[in-house]
Amino acid sequence: MYVIAFASQKGGSGKTTLAGHIAVEAERTGLGPVVLMDTDPQGSLSQWWNVREADTPAFVRTSENGLASDLAALRAAGTGLVVIDTPPAITSTIGQVIAEADLVVIPTRPSPHDLRAAGATVQICEDVDKPLVFAINGASPRARITTEAAIALSHHGAVSPAIVHQRIDFASAMIDGRTVMELGGSSRSPGEISELWSFLRNRLTGETASPLLSPAETKTTKEPLSPLGDGSSLRGAA
Repeated sequence: MYVIAFASQKGGSGKTTLAGHIAVEAERTGLGPVVLMDTDPQGSLSQWWNVREADTPAFVRTSENGLASDLAALRAAGTGLVVIDTPPAITSTIGQVIAEADLVVIPTRPSPHDLRAAGATVQICEDVDKPLVFAINGASPRARITTEAAIALSHHGAVSPAIVHQRIDFASAMIDGRTVMELGGSSRSPGEISELWSFLRNRLTGETASPLLSPAETKTTKEPLSPLGDGSSLRGAA
């Protein structure tokens, strides 16, 4: 059984939206049974799942004290993948979730505030030696700031080559428990989710998965970078 945690201290980064979409895409492509797990007291993922008509993925609401036992029970039941949504704050719950995860996904919007907020989550991952991936989310097409954000993030971990762009279909889908893959139409959003999941799956299973950028491809490792022109860096913001 694999465990993916979506974590970021920044509210509005897209954790819940991406967690729901990745769980549905993982189930669709055969890495199931898939179970969604919500550790956020706000319960946004729970609310989305409660209005969802489809039977999959399954859902479990857990707590900090029950996380380990719930995961053990799911593993014993033959679950293929657990996708965990976390609170938008650095809490003891996030630390415990990250400790249980096989891969941590840090959704990050291409903005100075999101880049700063990513630092604390990166530090937790490093403290417990957990692999992390940055997923750039809510990007504007052809915006220079997206490239600059990817370069800044690459000094601290692998950046997914799948850039998820800001589109109204994500909000429309989440209203009634669906995903952009289930809306139909000609939007590019389903393809971006599919590409993101393919990258994450390969990272989980150890197959070849080339990031957009990684620390090894930059001139220095862990060097704070200020591509947004305001002196921001992940370390200074943590």
